[in-house]
Amino acid sequence: MESAIPKPRRRFPKLTQEDWVAIGLFVIAMLIPLVLSDFRLNLIGRFLALAIVALGIDLIWGYTGLLSLGHGVFFTLGGYALAMHLKLAQIPADATVKLPEFMSLYGVTELPCFWQPFNSFPMALVGLIAIPAIAGGLLGYLVFRNRIRGVYFSILTQAATIVFFNFFNGQQKLINGTNGLTNFGKFLGFDISSPNTQKIIYFITLGGLVIAYVICRWLISGRFGRLLIAIRDDEPRVRFSGYNPTGFKVVVFAASAALAGLAGALVTLQTGIVSPKTMDIPFSIEMVIWVAVGGRATLLGAVVGAVLVNLGKSLLSEKFPEIWLFFQGGLFLLVVMVLPDGIVGWVKVQGVELFNRLTGRSPRPIATYPSLETDPEVQVEREQLQDKS
Repeated sequence: MESAIPKPRRRFPKLTQEDWVAIGLFVIAMLIPLVLSDFRLNLIGRFLALAIVALGIDLIWGYTGLLSLGHGVFFTLGGYALAMHLKLAQIPADATVKLPEFMSLYGVTELPCFWQPFNSFPMALVGLIAIPAIAGGLLGYLVFRNRIRGVYFSILTQAATIVFFNFFNGQQKLINGTNGLTNFGKFLGFDISSPNTQKIIYFITLGGLVIAYVICRWLISGRFGRLLIAIRDDEPRVRFSGYNPTGFKVVVFAASAALAGLAGALVTLQTGIVSPKTMDIPFSIEMVIWVAVGGRATLLGAVVGAVLVNLGKSLLSEKFPEIWLFFQGGLFLLVVMVLPDGIVGWVKVQGVELFNRLTGRSPRPIATYPSLETDPEVQVEREQLQDKS
């Protein structure tokens, strides 16, 4: 039997149909400012920022099997990192006491040391990504090294959320406690409330979403991506094969936390406020709902789910302010019971069936959920191992 010739390694993953659809949606998003009002454009910008954290959730839940119910912590940490810079940037240069206005109310006379690095925008930019990533990496290492997974991992992330929420609520002197940080005046010298500045922030958010999508697409491709799927499908078997899943899980969890921090900073720019409220457990659960509705283990589904659910939430809360929560709950139940693969997964199935009818081809099993059993590169490696044996 002739040995199979391995495929050459690609420097960049090959574009799939899902990627082309994503590119088309990104192009449409670039044209949206031409037709929407400033208010609606600001809403869409927030939803695109939330799609970034949805990508991070899909990366750890859809591809690695880690259901986190505490990503609101990392989201809020990123928001605070940028907000602290914005508060310091609006202090007049000739001010005798360079402190945010709320600190003087509590008798603070000197800027706390952990605030000082945020005088620099580059440091704040690094911090809004690095701080959530480090926090996620440390939490992940402490949990994964003890082989905690499944529902116990989800419970621990919720417990961490409660700890952070109570801690931030109690820091009145340092970060204004439950009130959070707000009343930002300038962003890189531009008036944040100006419509032109908000359009610039919208395009920055869209660029951040594109970068986040590309990073996630790169992470799930190749050998690293197949290991993540293997950890999700059968972690003990991966361990018995000679791999240590702990390192891979820590890396991917830290990357997901960094994406959440970036999303939190972008939302803070567009809403003008950050507070411990976003550390609430319900908000972290909402992130999971976005991914489930759009389609787990499909990056496009995470983006679509985050935008559609939040857009529906906004429209329904405007027209039905008293009962819109029932619509949201009903939508989630519908997806769980009728569309277990989410919107994107359902569209894939229907599209393939329609193609088969039009071309007269016999239907084949459709893998809407990535699996090692259907990966052609994995099949090649298996054949090589059989030849050697």
